[in-house]
This record gives sequence, structure tokens and C-alpha cells, in this order.
Amino acid sequence: MTAQEIATERDNAAKADTLRALHVPGRPLVLPNVWDAASARAVTAAGFPVVATGSAAVAPVLGYDDGEAAPAGEVLAQVARIARAVTVPVTADMERGYGLAPAEFVERLAATGAVGANLEDSDPRTGAMVDVDEQAAFIAAVREAGTGLVINARVDSFAHGTGTPDERLADAVARGRAYLRAGADCVYPILASDPGTIRALVAEIGGPVNVLFRPGVPSIAELAALGVARVSFGHGLHAATQRYLATMLTAISEGHSPYDAA
Repeated sequence: MTAQEIATERDNAAKADTLRALHVPGRPLVLPNVWDAASARAVTAAGFPVVATGSAAVAPVLGYDDGEAAPAGEVLAQVARIARAVTVPVTADMERGYGLAPAEFVERLAATGAVGANLEDSDPRTGAMVDVDEQAAFIAAVREAGTGLVINARVDSFAHGTGTPDERLADAVARGRAYLRAGADCVYPILASDPGTIRALVAEIGGPVNVLFRPGVPSIAELAALGVARVSFGHGLHAATQRYLATMLTAISEGHSPYDAA
């Protein structure tokens, strides 16, 4: 290993430690998810200490639908561009690993400079929930592959699960506990939104909890009071940017200044 490779490895390890340490219940790490180098630079210019990608934002930028329709190589190349553009830790939304074996997944993600990853427990192509033991084994294999990757284990019980709200909550708690035991650093029960549910997740999962911020979700200050450790924006900022662009394009098509419309 060259001196440069050793220095890069040490720098990435330090970034992973920084990212992991920022998951503090009650003082959540806030992540306005990005999709390219320019949006990543904007996030760091605004003072945020970590850059996170969102798969539903990255995929359309690359010309694909979300749901692992984009080739793994193209997604990893985009993550690498983002990581090169900033000096802060980068964590990447990697859906369910794009079909890569755990060791290859970890090696290729590490090569991008990213030090964290989201991994979800439903099939990105069908939405079907993955068996909890199978997903826990996958997370354990990713952890055992090394590099100190910060794993954010997404739980899709509220997105793709079945049963009553109480049954989905119980499923999310059971899955979250299993993933923490397998080596995850944080649990991401996506689409959990009401304060009572979030409070129960924080109390019962027994580890850092990530909440997706969207309309109808408690404020960031309220999420902090509920004990949340991480707040993500998913593809929300990219979607809002596209709506803003559409408004400007409509103004142009009607013969108006797009800047007045903005």
C-alpha cells in the first residue's frame, strides 16, 4: 500500500468515526440529501457537517427510475463525484446494494470515498419485504467486510409492510433491533410520521433512529425532543427543485421572464 493510499484510508476512517459520532439522540444529524456535486457543495456551504445522497434523487439525474434501475457502476461513479467535491463525510443511499455481494459492495463503495450507506429491507424492484433474518444476515456480512462503514438500516414496515398500524410498529421495532444486533449503526423506519409512533420507535428499538422529514412530520426541534438521532430529507429537495424549474419553464413557454415567476 502506498503512502497516499494509507493516508486516504486513515482519512476515510476518521470521517466514518465523525459520521458515527454525530448520531446523537436528541441532537439529530440533519441531512438535506443531495444528487450531484453542485448540490453537495451547496449543502456544505450552508454549514452542514455531512453530505448524504438520496437514491430517488440520484437515479433520475442519471436518467433512470429509482428502485435499482440504475446500474451499480453509474451510481457508484456519481457517489465518487460527490465525495470528491467535498471534504466532509459522505453517506450514500445504496438501496439494497444493487445486487452486489457484501464484500464487493463494501470494497466498491469504499473506493468512492463514501463512509456510510443506507441499506433497505424491501426489494427495490417489487416492494416486497425481505425476511428479517435474511436482511440481518446481509447487514452482518456488510459489517464483517470491514472498512468501518456507517450502516443506516432502513426499515420499510410503514412503506411496504402489512397489518394494522400497531402490527407495523411492532414489526419495525423487531426489525430495527435485529439490524442493530447485526451491526447497523442507525435504524431508519421510513415513513414513520406521527409523534406517538416516533416516540415508541425511539424508546423500543434501543439505538439511534432516523426519521424522514416531509410534510406532516413534526418539526426538527420536535423530532429532537422525541429523541431522534438523524433526520433525512430523501428526494424531497430534488423534487422541490424540479417543481421550481417547471415553474420557470412554464413562464418561458408563455413568453414571460422566468425570474419574475421565481
